[in-house]
Amino acid sequence: MEQSFPSPSPKLVPDVSGVCQALEMTKLIYAIAISLSILVGGVASANETQLSSPHPTIAILDTAIEGTNPIFTSSLIFEVCVTEWSACPNSLSEMEGPSSASLPLPVISKNGFDHGTQMASLAISTNPNIKIVFVRIIGANAQGFRQATSEKTVVSALNWVLKNKDRFNIQAVSMSQGHHNLGPAGTDYCPKTPITEGKIQDLINVGVPVFFPTGNARDHSRIDWPACIPASIAIGATMPAGSIAIYSNHDPLRTDFFAKGQNRVTTVGGRVINSGGTSGSTVIAATQWATLKAAKPNLTYSEIYELLSRTATFTYNSKITSGRLINLEAALKG
Repeated sequence: MEQSFPSPSPKLVPDVSGVCQALEMTKLIYAIAISLSILVGGVASANETQLSSPHPTIAILDTAIEGTNPIFTSSLIFEVCVTEWSACPNSLSEMEGPSSASLPLPVISKNGFDHGTQMASLAISTNPNIKIVFVRIIGANAQGFRQATSEKTVVSALNWVLKNKDRFNIQAVSMSQGHHNLGPAGTDYCPKTPITEGKIQDLINVGVPVFFPTGNARDHSRIDWPACIPASIAIGATMPAGSIAIYSNHDPLRTDFFAKGQNRVTTVGGRVINSGGTSGSTVIAATQWATLKAAKPNLTYSEIYELLSRTATFTYNSKITSGRLINLEAALKG
């Protein structure tokens, strides 16, 4: 039986700030000591006639996407909806194919549902050749407000990626959502969610990393769930000049890398706005990983992680003494 969130049951929230909307040993162990069994299930796989993408693809798990936006014409290759409510466009809890991850314009334009469109635009601006499989994991009620999302949805979405990663050439997963309902600082504060941990490990087993944001609560001893799960890749945010953003949560043993947190993004309706937070840094990091994997296809999961760690730029701020800012150019030359 699949777990729900620990009590009290928190909901996933997008990791955005107020702007506008040493290789860790634990991580290395997870990367090398992979099991041979792969658990699959949940949502049905894509249509058998769907061809694999010849380009590197990332799966973005988020609120919704305005797929008709011209910037996605050549980048958005598939849409999926996975929710715990009958909230997909077909009035069911699951859907695949065109417009599956969409919402009506009056809904997607407010209450944070534009977040997914912004994250997808950041992937494209990071690498214009990237392909996107967008998995909508947030439901909207009849009034257009966000419905609660539990661990069950996260597991189902990761399951879908696991079953379809070869068909779409998925090289990384980015989910810029999380919650900060954690145990006390100084303890093993990360909520115990073994089913989610298992799904992340299943993806690692087949070479696909799962990226999550550390969060924006200015907590410099704890990071959000699911980023705090040791097998995940936890991403913090930096300012434009490269220093760590003060709002970025941090745990020196669980934060893997940093990426740029202040960005220009395209939102619903094609408007370009400022965005800040670990949400953006997470999708940038996932896209950078997929870009590096495409350039160096023979590298394993652990070899890519080590290369990104070895070539990263040292960064810090007044509260955080050490962090690794991904330097894609250096990694491509490494």
